[in-house]
Amino acid sequence: MRDERLISPHFIGEEDHQENTTLRPLKLADYIGQSKVKDNIQVFIEAARGRAESIDHILLSGPPGLGKTTLAAIIANELGKPIRKTSGPAIERPGDLAAILTNLEPGEILFIDEIHRLNRTVEEIMYPAMEDYAIDIVIGKGPGARTLCLDLPPFTLIGATTRPGLLSSPLRDRFGINCRLDFYNTQDLLLIIERAAAIMGLSIHKQGAEEIARRARGTPRIANRLLRRVWDFALVKGDGVISAKLAKMALNSLEIDECGLDNVDRMILEALINKFGGGPVGLETLAAVVSEEGDTLSDVYEPYLIKLGLIQKTPRGRVATESAYRHMGYPVSPSWKSDLFGADTEV
Repeated sequence: MRDERLISPHFIGEEDHQENTTLRPLKLADYIGQSKVKDNIQVFIEAARGRAESIDHILLSGPPGLGKTTLAAIIANELGKPIRKTSGPAIERPGDLAAILTNLEPGEILFIDEIHRLNRTVEEIMYPAMEDYAIDIVIGKGPGARTLCLDLPPFTLIGATTRPGLLSSPLRDRFGINCRLDFYNTQDLLLIIERAAAIMGLSIHKQGAEEIARRARGTPRIANRLLRRVWDFALVKGDGVISAKLAKMALNSLEIDECGLDNVDRMILEALINKFGGGPVGLETLAAVVSEEGDTLSDVYEPYLIKLGLIQKTPRGRVATESAYRHMGYPVSPSWKSDLFGADTEV
């Protein structure tokens, strides 16, 4: 289901990949948002240049669609080094990783997306590679097997993950730089949309860009996708110009409300309020009601709903907040706070 959603933070089809590549900035100065992360990365890059060394291994974490892959490419570009990209699921055997590592050039960047999904036997090869720039390869089998130690050129591993909690402690501790990307604010998304529109040659009013930014769920990938879909409406039902009125009409037609919620989000809130009286309800039970996997619910849907303050996680399960009742047009029960937190609890 998630791959079909217009507001999915994941890539949808080849168009997303091609457009994303076209719109990606190549320099840190052109990277919009994430100011604290960007400032720190700039310091680390300049320090590495000053020492004439490879930059330390970097872990980029945060929800999907926020620019982790883009930031990795920018770091490589700023350092003037090549980057080799792969993903955790693609490295199935220790030999696959050994082949990648032994073919790296000095100072090269190795980017592993979804690094939390590395096989444990593969992950263990990363430990000496990251610390000592060496790997041990077992040659042969049985009594005649022997271990061969291969030296590696200095390199930088950049790992990206949406679930840092799933990383093992030994792997996580070997990253010298840890950066977490957070959802973007509306102003930064507005700048991203205006930049994308300029690259694509679109005519857009600032108010139209603001309307898209407000409904983009704090995610640049979603903002760029919504921009393309609104442009479709502008070409067919307008004069080709994305105004505030046209953007609002288009997004309403796409059933994306003022908070950036779609039918699936509203289905979750509807289930919490109507089927479970606002909660609490367990993750798996809620996932079954909305016909979704529990991991997808917690990784894809919940972060933004929690950010907006529409649901909360409690020891007893998920609950719909007062804001959720109001957003969905339901009257708030006078006992809402006492039911959730206890009668004598102030919130």
